[in-house]
Amino acid sequence: MSKITIREASVKDAALLLHFVQELAKEEKAEHEVKAGKEQIIKTLFGKDATAHVIICEADNVPIGHAVYFFNYSTWQGKNGLYIEDLFILAEYRNCGAGKKILKHLSCLALKKDCGRVEWSVLDWNSQAIGFYESLGAKPQDEWIRYRLSGNTLKKVAGS
Repeated sequence: MSKITIREASVKDAALLLHFVQELAKEEKAEHEVKAGKEQIIKTLFGKDATAHVIICEADNVPIGHAVYFFNYSTWQGKNGLYIEDLFILAEYRNCGAGKKILKHLSCLALKKDCGRVEWSVLDWNSQAIGFYESLGAKPQDEWIRYRLSGNTLKKVAGS
């Protein structure tokens, strides 16, 4: 059994993070959608105006995954929440406790920061991930539909 540890990512991890993002996109059949490069990762995750945070998961000091998260706000709860944008573990390290360790770490952080909840999204066809999340007691939020503005549509709305 490997020793699983979590550490804060640093700017030195930018290429590693980009690799993990590309691997995640490949699994999600969306690698063509990755537009970020190493410099963009550095600017947006480690720059002075960064609002997202990253942790690296390691097995015996070997990076095996990551999580990107940020804080949001619930007017109903009157509290911040922690939103997990990415949670990724290399395929060969799954089922060794790494994902659970990441979620435990982020849940502890959320409680420390007095957050009211931790949330994330999962593709509806990713039965392995869904089964894992449900085994922890996470509940799907089926009544909400996620919407998105991006690209030219975002520019059009912004300019109207």
